[in-house]
Amino acid sequence: MLRAYILDDERLAVQRLTRLLQATARVQIVGSTTDAEAALTFLRANDVDVLFLDIQMPGLTGFDLLERLDRNLLVIFTTAYDKYAIEAFAVNSIDYLLKPIEPERLDRALDKLERLAGQMRPDVRALARELASQLAPGRRLERVASRVGDRTTVLDVARVTHFFSKDKLTFAGANGREHVVEFTLAELEEKLDPRRFVRIHRATIVNVGLVQELDTWVDGGVLVRLKDEKKTELSVSRDRFRALNDKLGI
Repeated sequence: MLRAYILDDERLAVQRLTRLLQATARVQIVGSTTDAEAALTFLRANDVDVLFLDIQMPGLTGFDLLERLDRNLLVIFTTAYDKYAIEAFAVNSIDYLLKPIEPERLDRALDKLERLAGQMRPDVRALARELASQLAPGRRLERVASRVGDRTTVLDVARVTHFFSKDKLTFAGANGREHVVEFTLAELEEKLDPRRFVRIHRATIVNVGLVQELDTWVDGGVLVRLKDEKKTELSVSRDRFRALNDKLGI
């Protein structure tokens, strides 16, 4: 049975996760705290297999703590701020739990832990530096993840033709497929490189480097035709046409 330790600056969050983990009977909880410095002391002196770790904490953040650890262990982040680094969490063979944590999602994370338990563990200090950089203010989004069940597809933003919203979900068009992503279009507008992406409709953001042509209709409407295999056509709102032309330099 894996030995688990819980660190979260909110006592209620620690108590809730403790109850959820105990109900699974799949891990042994060897300690918990709301104090990051106390957690660091414990982790240095005791054998722990997996750390359930909050990111945003006063004083010593979750990333700071990982940087100061002198050994590697498996990490599951428990956070309300994961979506800015979701692809890095997946790529680095760890996991994350969004607050409030749901039992079904916790079970999937434990399944993943059991699969990884006998494998080489990631360098937590290098991991902390990478994830901290993913959250750094002003950083432009370079990759975006599409998570379906336990499978995560990491997309290179430069290859995404467009983002669009439909049925209360946000999708990225890439590689001839539509991938659900965990950003709103408003969040994407803030994080995407404005030199490369422009919003052409309340429901659409387009990669201007992948625009093939513009087609003007008789009534003054405009379609964007993309350079993808489907020659995807996107409608341009009249009030956003000038912004698109400016980005295209025409």
